[in-house]
Amino acid sequence: MKDITAERNDLPLSLLQGEGNTSVVPFRWERRILYLLDQRLLPHEETWLEYRSARDVAQAIRDMVVRGAPAIGISAALGMVLAAYGLKDKDRDFFAEKWLDEAAFILQARPTAVNLKWAVERLKKLVRRHSELNPDDLAAILEKEAISIWTEDVKANLAIGFHGQALLPETGGVLTHCNAGGLATGGYGTALGVIRAARSEGKKINIIVDETRPWLQGARLTAWELIKDGIAVTLVVDGAAGFLMQKGQIKAVVVGADRIAANGDVANKIGTYTIAELARANHIPFYVAAPVSTIDPVTLSGDQIPIEERGSREITTFAGKEIAAPGVEVHNPVFDITSHHLVTAIITELGVLTPPYGPAIYACFS
Repeated sequence: MKDITAERNDLPLSLLQGEGNTSVVPFRWERRILYLLDQRLLPHEETWLEYRSARDVAQAIRDMVVRGAPAIGISAALGMVLAAYGLKDKDRDFFAEKWLDEAAFILQARPTAVNLKWAVERLKKLVRRHSELNPDDLAAILEKEAISIWTEDVKANLAIGFHGQALLPETGGVLTHCNAGGLATGGYGTALGVIRAARSEGKKINIIVDETRPWLQGARLTAWELIKDGIAVTLVVDGAAGFLMQKGQIKAVVVGADRIAANGDVANKIGTYTIAELARANHIPFYVAAPVSTIDPVTLSGDQIPIEERGSREITTFAGKEIAAPGVEVHNPVFDITSHHLVTAIITELGVLTPPYGPAIYACFS
């Protein structure tokens, strides 16, 4: 079977030519090796780490080398391709058993981001459908499918930008939380895709980014992406959003999502719910931009979404230095749930979903 992906690892990125974002992508796939841009070191160091096994990719996802729901899904898919090539010389039964073991392991990497499960389940279905193939050919098919997942995400982001930019004002401040740009996706971004598309259409919006404690994805990643694109950005502390809304300096909010329940409830980076409540209180539209793959139609509401809890040192230390009082107890949930009642619209590649979200989401899968 001819391996076109080994020859053309740039297929998804070629879609971004002319979109002003060809360089901000969190991974490279070159000759069956996955390279991840270490997002823990940005913006001061641009370091690419090499991965050759699914277990190492799972650890990279767990350690936040790569983050953002779509990017996690794509990375997991490519990790499962690494697992397949590692087993390509085995017999079919051994391949099937061990490859599924690797799938089970990588699924445990981060529980909230649904794209991880979605991508791995998509590859599992492919393995079941082609169980008669020898492992070498099966690995090649899985590679093509993983690249397709990446390509589809880039196309989805471009469509999300197209649909979403029409919702943003012609002028005024637009607030975004965390990082939902090229670094969190296959390229271009969801929330930042909407912002990029709006700027491309000539809208004179001012981009406001909150720092997003404790990993500072807004300060480190979103600001870095936008500056690389030549887009001016203003950084504020997380607690400043309400004040800026009171003063009329924010006209819209657009964020990404890690999982969207069947009723429209949204799991996103911790602090999103607070911003949504502030937006409601100040009569400001609150938009969520995400591909359909981030919608989980099996999860009926946000109450059923597992919320990841991470270690205390993410809060008690900063740049390796202890900053909290010794002995303090820490609670570190990294996502929260924003009720669908607070969401003005959900922007997907299929179009803009508006309340009631249940029927609108159902239509996406029918």
